[in-house]
Amino acid sequence: MKGIVFNLLEQSVTKAYGADVWDDLVDEAGVSGAYTSLGNYLDSEVVALVGAASAKLGLPPGDILRWFGQAAMPLLAEHYPKFFVNHVSSRDFILSVNKIIHPEVHKLYPGASCPFFKFREADAGALVMDYESPRKLCDLAHGFVVGAANFYHEKIDVVHQACMHHGDNACVMEIKWAH
Repeated sequence: MKGIVFNLLEQSVTKAYGADVWDDLVDEAGVSGAYTSLGNYLDSEVVALVGAASAKLGLPPGDILRWFGQAAMPLLAEHYPKFFVNHVSSRDFILSVNKIIHPEVHKLYPGASCPFFKFREADAGALVMDYESPRKLCDLAHGFVVGAANFYHEKIDVVHQACMHHGDNACVMEIKWAH
């Protein structure tokens, strides 16, 4: 996993809870805590950090990942404004991930392994998003979707219809925008 993910996690935790909490999580997870944005790190390190946060806060790992996705979105917008400026809504932004954002991620961070999303329209303007990644970080994707909606000042509801954590082949989420 690219170091930028760890940098965003550190910034999110530090902003919300302080540097001491980040240091505690690093110690409890047994990881180095020194991450460069271009570096490659084992997926198990983010899993260990999420596990440490889960134990410290008494929340399931999925809740931690969703929180992280939401908290990281404003930081992404601050660090990479060009990903956001041409979009007028979270729907537009979300639909651009495979075609615009992830190719740019590959330019900035060669060797990055990004998830792939499939989209299809659903009833009443909803969007169905299939998440495909061997990392099984669908809760993080869920958090990023909610974070995008928050960034564009929109209200959404995300429902997991299928999940790899429950034995399904892929994660499927339905995203509904409030009108």
